[in-house]
Amino acid sequence: MTGWQTLLYKEVLRFWKVAFQTIAAPVLTAVLYLMIFGHVLQDHVRVYDNVHYTAFLIPGLVMMSVLQHACANSSSSLIQSKIMGNLVFLLLTPLSHWNWFVAYVGSSIIRGLVVGCGVLLVSMWFAPLAFVAPVWVLVFAFMGAALMGALGLIAGLWAEKFDQLAAFQNFIIMPMTFLSGVFYSIHSLPAFWQQMSHLNPFFYMIDGFRYGFFGVSDASPWLSLGVVGCALAGASLLALHLLRTGYKIRS
Repeated sequence: MTGWQTLLYKEVLRFWKVAFQTIAAPVLTAVLYLMIFGHVLQDHVRVYDNVHYTAFLIPGLVMMSVLQHACANSSSSLIQSKIMGNLVFLLLTPLSHWNWFVAYVGSSIIRGLVVGCGVLLVSMWFAPLAFVAPVWVLVFAFMGAALMGALGLIAGLWAEKFDQLAAFQNFIIMPMTFLSGVFYSIHSLPAFWQQMSHLNPFFYMIDGFRYGFFGVSDASPWLSLGVVGCALAGASLLALHLLRTGYKIRS
């Protein structure tokens, strides 16, 4: 194995060893959201024509799970290595900043997609899904997981203790995810909040992902692809710069 493949294997093995916590628990949480919101709002909310609310909700929950756990994977791995002191063993290796980036973001993509597939397989029992444009589903799932893996890498490099990482997740990642249209269409919001939603890159990830299932969305999938692509490029460049300079890991 080359260096980055070995590190990638180590990172995948890290979350797979505790799969009950890192994979099964998020699937159960998403199913509980689906059961509660779907049961309460199924007969009261109509988002798109010929699309039941429960069916509308499933892609949002799948993508929300992908995003949150892709970010949690890289950020938690780095902060644990910092606090436990075993990060020094990686610093002694001749791994380049590209090797670190590919391994950490790659493992985040794998964990995010595995969790998303688990949520999708379980939730499909609650409502039928069409898969009108499956290519869009794959593209946005992969790009969304990669973007969140890069953001988690940045957060893990910046944080020096678990409290700081928890603040990043609870005050940035969680609100932006929940306010991105997971449980509703932004067209149901007042005009001001619709405009605010268009400033949230998480909205474009979830909206583009949902387009792949139903062929309809609140924004053009090409616009969503452009926004997500630009956000991914920006986050990746910043993460690579921090890794290259050794920000908070070589001092």
